[in-house]
Amino acid sequence: MTLWEQKFKELPLIAILRGLIPEEASDVADVLSDAGIRIIEVPLNSPNAYESIAKIKSRLGDQAIVGAGTVLNGENAQKVYECGGELIVAPNLNEDVARISKHCGMIYCPGILTPTEAFKALDLGADALKLFPANAHPPEYIKAIRAVLPTDTTIIPTGGVEADNLNLYYDTGANGFGAGSSLFKPGKSLDEIAKGANAYVKAVQDIIG
Repeated sequence: MTLWEQKFKELPLIAILRGLIPEEASDVADVLSDAGIRIIEVPLNSPNAYESIAKIKSRLGDQAIVGAGTVLNGENAQKVYECGGELIVAPNLNEDVARISKHCGMIYCPGILTPTEAFKALDLGADALKLFPANAHPPEYIKAIRAVLPTDTTIIPTGGVEADNLNLYYDTGANGFGAGSSLFKPGKSLDEIAKGANAYVKAVQDIIG
């Protein structure tokens, strides 16, 4: 079992830290790790995102999978790898991002919405599919799209997925979840982040058993 498979099995939740600054990275990472979150994404449109990724990976080591979101080109994917990132998440499909992610041995999770995009992503070697924005369709859309995909496809709805509604996505075929602004946004205190993280973790644990 790979580290990704292990951590995703422990808790299939990706914490999205958009807007995180490096000065807060270690403290926020500690709070998330203490809550039980094992997969952390720092979107590249955050200030000095590569520095934050490096700090979090250094802090948590193999306790967590750490990587980047909003990875839009191959050059950025390479930089994520060079700073210690293990996970590439994107809102779209880009062949250069896919190629470099797989060449470097990183987990590749591109954004898809349609069956055409889903199959293209799998052809490019995607390890998981980020259904984005999830709230563009009702949760039942996952059941519909899963009916035509390979049975072992990992689908992670992101965008509008909250602690109090993620069971709706799970019941229709989601394998995991992306947690964004409800979990973290700039200006939240560590106590607020901890409260949100614990709520998400409890909700996930309640539905996966």
